[in-house]
Amino acid sequence: MNRYHGMKQFKIDIPKPVKIIISLLEQNGHEAFAVGGCVRDTILGREPQDWDITTSALPEQIKDIFHRTIDTGIQHGTVTVLMQRQGFEVTTYRIDGEYQDSRHPKSVSFTSNLIEDLKRRDFTINAMAYNPSVGLVDAFDGMGDMEKKVIKCVGEAAERFGEDALRILRAVRFSAQLGFDIETRTMKAIRKLAPTLENISAERIRVELEKLITSSHPEKLMTAYEAGITKVVLPEFDKMMECPQNTPYHMYNVGEHTIKVMEHVPATKEMRWAALLHDVGKPYSITYDKKNPERMHFYGHAGKGAEMTPSILRRLKLDNKTIKVVTRLVECHDDRPASKGMTSENIRKSVHKIGKDIYEQYLQLVYADFQGKSEYGKNKGYDGFLYEKEQFRYILEHHICTDKSELDISGKDLIQAGCPTGSIIGDILKELLQRVLENPELNHKETLLDIAKTMF
Repeated sequence: MNRYHGMKQFKIDIPKPVKIIISLLEQNGHEAFAVGGCVRDTILGREPQDWDITTSALPEQIKDIFHRTIDTGIQHGTVTVLMQRQGFEVTTYRIDGEYQDSRHPKSVSFTSNLIEDLKRRDFTINAMAYNPSVGLVDAFDGMGDMEKKVIKCVGEAAERFGEDALRILRAVRFSAQLGFDIETRTMKAIRKLAPTLENISAERIRVELEKLITSSHPEKLMTAYEAGITKVVLPEFDKMMECPQNTPYHMYNVGEHTIKVMEHVPATKEMRWAALLHDVGKPYSITYDKKNPERMHFYGHAGKGAEMTPSILRRLKLDNKTIKVVTRLVECHDDRPASKGMTSENIRKSVHKIGKDIYEQYLQLVYADFQGKSEYGKNKGYDGFLYEKEQFRYILEHHICTDKSELDISGKDLIQAGCPTGSIIGDILKELLQRVLENPELNHKETLLDIAKTMF
């Protein structure tokens, strides 16, 4: 094992099940190391999501040693070992054959040499291995690149990206998650090979794109744009980057404004997608002011964006729940109920229209939208936003009715009071809700019944 010149003095705290798996493989005459992202994240002080193990043992030998295993990718040398109610992927050292489709090697052959296995990995920071007896094996200076805060390919960047084009997007994603820059030669290869991302499935693209935009550095989406990546995976963003905003409310183009908004919403999937797409309709909604022909307007851009959002997110294979919430937020993000008058009634009607379930997210998006505007735009209407926020808190704290389901009366109550069955029940409940939105004190069963009886 000493042939790898591991940094023996380097200690990493690895979970007990991982130690046991490595130890049992070594006791049976094989090499074994924790490898890849788990090593990188532990060194950086981040919590690893998974612990992967690489070994000189062949898949059948792994299965002989461990009684509880699953053949998760045995043709590629991967066996999942079940230990202490957890699954750990254990993969035989391997060398990939020639790649033909920017995704899959024509063949996979096993090797007994750890360095040969590490050579095929994407980035230097992901090509480190560790076990307690040898220490850290870092043949490609991943530690040095972490200290320099750079993303750099193992070996020739063009070769690594040619093996799997998704690595092009992964480079930007790691840059966003870690706050690192991309090394010059690696970036040059990204720009050249970005078009090959069209060979990658939408599901794999979405996973990486989502990790990028929900990272602590969503502004790295600009790197993806400058490298020609979004032209392939999210061409709508390129349209936004090419769309100026000649209006006193703004100081950035639509794409730059969008980045600022993303930076100011919570890093959840729903909020970052909503921020990314909130102005996607603007390039298709441009009109020019009659009095000042240079000034632009974007009337109806929220509605246009709401039309576009479902097809964009379906193309990227997002789940239906996220698509629905994001579309609703895009559609309502430009609503400004306080601009019609700072009255509690206007805010109640706004909560009814937008939905109490997403109103907090709506307010988060509106706040972020202000942060991406010019100083004039930030100040114009901000008092109204603060009023909306204050009134929504009041609505929640006092359990004020803003939806038919919150009325203190039901269709069953109406029928018992002698109301005919049929569509009239829905019509009456709708009218009762409108009256309660205007006057919340009416939301008492007896009061509502008295009003309802005048309608049938």
